[in-house]
Amino acid sequence: MPKILLKSNKNIAAPIAKKIPHKMENHNHQRVDNYYWMRDDQRSDESILAHLESENSYADAMLADQKPLQESLFEELKARVVKDDNTVPAKDGKYWYHSEIHGEQEFSSHYRSTSFSGENKHLLLDVNERAKDHEFYDLGDLSISPNDQILSVSEDTDSRRIYTIHFKDLTKPSDVENPYLTDVLVETEGQIVWANDNQTVFYVKKDLETLLGTQVFRHKLGTPQSDDILVYEEEDHSFYMSLDKSRDDSQLYICLHATESTHYLLLDANEPNGEFTELLPYQEQHEYHADKMGEYFYIVSNDHAKNFRLMKVAADKINDINHWQEVIPHRENVLLEGIELFHNFIVITERENGQIRFIVHTIKGEKSGHQYPLSFDDPCYFACLGDNPEPESTVARLYYSSLTTPGSLFEFDLATGERKLLKQQKVIGDFNKEDYQSERLFITARDGAEVPVSIVYRTDMFKKDGTNSLLQYGYGAYGITIDPNFSSPTLSLLDRGFVYVIAHIRGSEMLGRQWYETGKMAHKQNTFNDFIDVTKALVTAGYGAKDKIFASGGSAGGLLMGAIVNQAPELYLGIGAHVPFLDVLTTMLDETIPLTTNEYDEWGNPNEEQAYKNILAYSPIDNITAQHYPNILVTTGLHDSQVQYFEPMKWVAKMRELKTDDNVLLFKTDMDAGHGGASGRFKRLREVALEMSFFISLLAE
Repeated sequence: MPKILLKSNKNIAAPIAKKIPHKMENHNHQRVDNYYWMRDDQRSDESILAHLESENSYADAMLADQKPLQESLFEELKARVVKDDNTVPAKDGKYWYHSEIHGEQEFSSHYRSTSFSGENKHLLLDVNERAKDHEFYDLGDLSISPNDQILSVSEDTDSRRIYTIHFKDLTKPSDVENPYLTDVLVETEGQIVWANDNQTVFYVKKDLETLLGTQVFRHKLGTPQSDDILVYEEEDHSFYMSLDKSRDDSQLYICLHATESTHYLLLDANEPNGEFTELLPYQEQHEYHADKMGEYFYIVSNDHAKNFRLMKVAADKINDINHWQEVIPHRENVLLEGIELFHNFIVITERENGQIRFIVHTIKGEKSGHQYPLSFDDPCYFACLGDNPEPESTVARLYYSSLTTPGSLFEFDLATGERKLLKQQKVIGDFNKEDYQSERLFITARDGAEVPVSIVYRTDMFKKDGTNSLLQYGYGAYGITIDPNFSSPTLSLLDRGFVYVIAHIRGSEMLGRQWYETGKMAHKQNTFNDFIDVTKALVTAGYGAKDKIFASGGSAGGLLMGAIVNQAPELYLGIGAHVPFLDVLTTMLDETIPLTTNEYDEWGNPNEEQAYKNILAYSPIDNITAQHYPNILVTTGLHDSQVQYFEPMKWVAKMRELKTDDNVLLFKTDMDAGHGGASGRFKRLREVALEMSFFISLLAE
């Protein structure tokens, strides 16, 4: 490989941002933010846009020598993608639904047929046609009315996760010029639920300042949005709001979720003009998920159960917790993650010692009370329930993948446990899973906690002698667990001798609810310690060369990257930080920034002095010092609604001001994208190729 030295372009001057001191004082502690001026909620300030463009130009110039490698990697990643592909049809009522994608298309088209084999196939939506005039496009949700005649389509075209909903009349001939109704719902969360009258829908409207969904409206087809009726408004902005429909289609739900609390309201789906009422009286720190099948509610609840338990109650007794009956008790070492209800079965999703599993419970018939696990093969894997829209079904679909096994869709007979492979993801080229090896380790952190680690490498390119390059990924927040999943792009690193690692650090729920609770708020430092300690242990064990270690993370994982480069910069040759949450303290003090109030139970409320001190101790931008830092690539989207563009922008400016090394610091802003990055299956691969080429170039001899 030819030598590609990023540092060779020292004659290219990095952008230097102007400094305008902005003083902030809280709890008798003063901070000065010289780059506060970079915030522009309208994203129209010419000086800010010019600085972002100058950062993009600088990054492009610094990366010019590796542009051929970027392009080569992009073509390599793209070549593995099946150009003509389709999903497995799933039956819902009278029709079988599936999607197809072809050739160079970025998006899928959605169809329905009258049989699994595709008889009477009818195009529902060509997403490429909908997206063609937009630089960014995200299809939020598709929902079909109970009588199968109307399709709702929610779309975001500016990457702010603010969706517009249209309605398509499926009874009109396919060649009609405009099959859409005049109804248009704007400024929504993108989700609707249908009442059973086929005329009434409910949707959540967004607050355009906080970007929170705070209001639920009722809309009747054929009427203007201005006539819609407000049926519920949530004034406590610590809650996220969503909508749902019971498994038996008899009830509609307004679901309110804070980090540590849940509140449901329900309405008879046959009485859309009625009023929503409480499912349960609200109780702080009671988290639950409720669903109804026939005469019973089933509730996954943390009431006297840190890792949750399953309860059952007659529908007319739901609001009295004293009538609840325990179906699955709380278990100290098993996390109950969720349930899927069928007429005769319940499929339980649970996790023990970090590994997910599925238990089938028979609830009706001769074998009522019988239970058994659904089995898989790999030592560590990811699996989840697939699309199972019909509760009367006696089979269930599950998606399965591991670090060495491409995504596979299985169908299980719920009565016998027999499984059938419906489809496995194809990997174009000479991929052979036998060429790769995965491992699952537990690494002891500094406080004695055992941290699960998933590892994969190519066997003929790996020696456990401390010579391989190693990329370590982490997230560690919100209780989100990053399971070991197959990634076709990662093969490009493994085939170049990289070891790929997922550190299942505290802040996730990999080892149960306690694993999450000991990685948030006052315990957040455990997340960073775990990641750093995993890196050190893997180097000591010979999995990676101490001078060839890389790390990557996005969003809250970007916060992780910002923290580890402050606390252990010497461990890493290169860092990828994507849409990173880096200005934690300032953001959490500002309730006008989208989503701040929802996050108090995750990071703490810094209006309280102790929480302020806790966050100040690790907030990445507040802890940049005059020291050597690794080579760093930072990416963001100008229209990011989750982590605002100005957080990484300010962080990079301050890092340039204080760092004492000549390592590379690059900042790329997609001027069209938001938190999810570029839209389209191939456009996203360019972002992956950018990071890969950045890391590989740092290794060039």
